[in-house]
This record gives sequence, C-alpha cells and structure tokens, in this order.
Amino acid sequence: MPGAVVPTVRIQAEDFDVAAEIAKMTQGRADIGAVVTFSGLCRDEAGRLAALELEHYPGMAEVEIGRIAAEAVHRWPLQGITAIHRHGRIAPGENIVLVVAASTHRQAAFEAANFLMDYLKSRAPFWKKEHHTDGSEGGWVDAKEADDEAASRWKQAN
Repeated sequence: MPGAVVPTVRIQAEDFDVAAEIAKMTQGRADIGAVVTFSGLCRDEAGRLAALELEHYPGMAEVEIGRIAAEAVHRWPLQGITAIHRHGRIAPGENIVLVVAASTHRQAAFEAANFLMDYLKSRAPFWKKEHHTDGSEGGWVDAKEADDEAASRWKQAN
C-alpha cells in the first residue's frame, strides 16, 4: 500500500554503498519486482575540476527532500524509496547522490526515481562551488535551465 511506505532520506558527508542500499530495501521482500537506481557522480569537467564543494541547509534539506519523496509515494505504487545526498568536498569520480525506488512493476519505479531526481537537480536546497585543478575557485554553480524544464513535466503528471 502506498501510504505504508516511509521514504528514507539522508544527507551525509560520507560515501554510500549502492549495493548495500538496494539490499536494505529489498531484504525479505517478495513483493518487489523492480528496483531502479540513479547514482550521480562528480565529473572532472574535461580535467579542469579538482572538486565540488556541496553545502546544504541542515534540517531544511531533509524536510524538503522528504516532502517530495512522500509525494512520489502518493503518486506511484512504491514498496520503497530512498534518497541520499552527500555534502562537503567531493572529488571527480566520487558519489554525490543516490535515488533508489522499488515497486511491484518497473514503470512506477522508473517514474518515481525520475521524479525525485528531477526535483533534486532543480529545487533541493544544495549549493555547489567549483574548485579548479589550477587552484582557483570557479564560483557557485547555477541551476541549469534543462533541469528546471525536466522538473516542470511533473506538474501535469499523474
């Protein structure tokens, strides 16, 4: 039942283990037929990026992500949904974000994961500062218009 699912939301500095998170969600569950994951990594921007520094508003970030994850539970028949977002200094190749959605059938899991990730990219209260390989700071990164457009599709959905 969708109302029985309690989203898991974590904001943390330490890395996460994708396989362990899937195992936590599915262990002992014979009702799950599909698990969709999205793992976002820090990229090096063609060799010019040494690290991203991610900041968040403690307390507010968890509440806001929890609110949108709860909306995903309301919209789709899910057996579980998890969102983990890291903060602090993250080097290229390291994990930044993980979304795991589980459902009886794949379509609901895909849509819920897309929905939550579109929100995380466009509206979650995180700020990113670039640190370049030449030692300079690249400043704070603005949200991309494409991310806003992707999130806007969910206003009419379901």
